[in-house]
Amino acid sequence: MLKKIILALFVVLSLGSCSKYQGVPQQYHSLLDAAIETADQNAPEIEKALKAAPKGQQEAVAFLIAYMPAHDLKTLSADFILENTAYAFKAREQFAWAQEVPDSVFFNDVLPYASLNERRDNWRKDFYERFSEYVKDCQTMQAAIDSVNKNVRDELLVDYNTKREKPDQSPYESMEQNMASCSGLSILLTDAFRAVGIPSRIGGTPNWHDKRGNHNWNEVWIDGEWYFTEYYPSGLNKSWFLADAGKAIPNNPEHAIYASSWKPADTHFPLVWDMNIKYVHAKNVSDRYIQLYEAAEAAKKIAETHVRIKVMMFKDNVCTFQGDDRVAANVDVFCGSDQMGGGRTAGPTQDMNDVLEFVLEKNKTYHFNYTGESGLKSIKLAVKDQPQTLKLYYK
Repeated sequence: MLKKIILALFVVLSLGSCSKYQGVPQQYHSLLDAAIETADQNAPEIEKALKAAPKGQQEAVAFLIAYMPAHDLKTLSADFILENTAYAFKAREQFAWAQEVPDSVFFNDVLPYASLNERRDNWRKDFYERFSEYVKDCQTMQAAIDSVNKNVRDELLVDYNTKREKPDQSPYESMEQNMASCSGLSILLTDAFRAVGIPSRIGGTPNWHDKRGNHNWNEVWIDGEWYFTEYYPSGLNKSWFLADAGKAIPNNPEHAIYASSWKPADTHFPLVWDMNIKYVHAKNVSDRYIQLYEAAEAAKKIAETHVRIKVMMFKDNVCTFQGDDRVAANVDVFCGSDQMGGGRTAGPTQDMNDVLEFVLEKNKTYHFNYTGESGLKSIKLAVKDQPQTLKLYYK
């Protein structure tokens, strides 16, 4: 009898332990215990947020709280946390591109209510209502990014100005003044992106390689890759600062490039206005910017002396640019007796954007050899200084 009582008590205690944080994976439990202890007098609000989180949002709330800075744990209300989470999920449910974002990225780069050390404004619902209008007809993540980027300035009426009160302004601090630093503008844009389910984070450096000072900007996530942009857009991975970012020094904390993170990462984000702040997590992403810059420079050099030639093969010369009209075949390129390259054209089932391409020196004549219906064929092309599309015919 005693054994049965002990066993029953063990089961009850075990069940109680398992349900301590309902719907929350075990990996968060010790972190939440520590967070509640840190919250001190605000612990009831943190516990309320965890208990009141709707089914399907418990882990998201746990993620926010598990990695929340100490001062947020001590001050934020349950209502703040729950509304922020609810509208993040609302955007995820509404927009197709947001549904494709994995939980790991959604939690870290859409869900957070802050990027750096800015004042904690309750912006999520307001920004969702503002920017949903601009992306409601977008079919892809990139289209949504372009739309938000193009409209953010006119919607929020904030411009860059060195007369702003402080560099680390919150969204509403910047909107009240109609001005912000590069950091304040970056915070605004990242919040606008996040409000409609677009993963975004802050990129920046505490000091350029030549010691000209700091700069912050934005990064956005598309299909597993991060791209940079700014409040005043010039396109993804295009900006005046790429040449400077490409000269970053990865192993020098002063001259490296960082990307913010809610969850602990490689290091902390250096905040030049208060270098004592260590709670803003960050990844060192210097190598990616160096590679982007090197690729851009290589493309410039190629453009000076070479040109891109696209090659498509069709059934015959009366066919159109329809997918079914294409033929897959091997093509070899010669300049005199020297072979310059080779490849295979896209067939009828491949994407229409999948086109065989060669980079060839300008102002030279080339022969494109392939096997057609009647045997070996050779087409001569005089390459000038502009890109061209060469159409080959199987028959």
